[in-house]
Amino acid sequence: MIPYTYSLHKIHDTDNFGFSADDYSQFKFGDDKVARKFGKDLADGFIKSFLEDNLIVEQIVVISSPYCFIPTATFAMKNYFVNQVNHWLVENGRMVVQEAKVHRTITYKDDYGELSAEDRMKLIGNDSFHIDKEFLKDKVLFFLDDIKITGSHEKMILKMVKEYGLKNDIFMLYFAELVNRDIHPNVENHLNYHKVRSIFDLDEIIKSGNFCFNTRIVKYILNCDFNSFSIFLEKQTEDFIYNLYSLSLGNSYHTIECYSRNLNFLKNYLNNKNYKLI
Repeated sequence: MIPYTYSLHKIHDTDNFGFSADDYSQFKFGDDKVARKFGKDLADGFIKSFLEDNLIVEQIVVISSPYCFIPTATFAMKNYFVNQVNHWLVENGRMVVQEAKVHRTITYKDDYGELSAEDRMKLIGNDSFHIDKEFLKDKVLFFLDDIKITGSHEKMILKMVKEYGLKNDIFMLYFAELVNRDIHPNVENHLNYHKVRSIFDLDEIIKSGNFCFNTRIVKYILNCDFNSFSIFLEKQTEDFIYNLYSLSLGNSYHTIECYSRNLNFLKNYLNNKNYKLI
């Protein structure tokens, strides 16, 4: 079974991505305003490129990139993609989409964006993906992700599809795709950190009024050196600190040794508001 693949932006060179690298970086660290733009743009592009000329009468199910407890940045983009597609579907007398989740058991903490294609596959190959097969029966599946670099995630999705014996029509939809194989896959890291060079660059995103947590920002904060982490934390609200700690536990980050010092500081702060760095 060969899926239909669509990407809004195709990356041929690193001088012109077709979108703002700063926007992409902020999106990856929780800027919901950019997620809205990306989601709507992806929906509009796919509607024009495919849906307008191809009648889908079956129920459509939209599935964001796999995650455990904390959603990925793609999840925020997915929300706005769904809204925009639903507007079009209703206007054209069709059923609104449903949603499903790919449950992911993650086995690593490494920064995926800096790795080669081979190393990515070695890393992600140990993860396990799970989905509700019965819910998906006789439906058309739209798997969303923000960017396709080497195709490792897509291979894992299709591996899951094969293992579950899914016979659905499948669409793989991306905001951007690296199509020039002469460009090293670590271009993804270049995009991810284009605007965020240190933990203190997160303040603008967090205080923008358009912030939503995702796995990247949680891992980034927990992995930060302790001195910078504690200074950064002094500028954050109690709600932010509570959510950061709760989400970290939900993703079992308390079991990862390199996060332990920062997580213990969060726990002590929440248990004792007078707790300070000594």
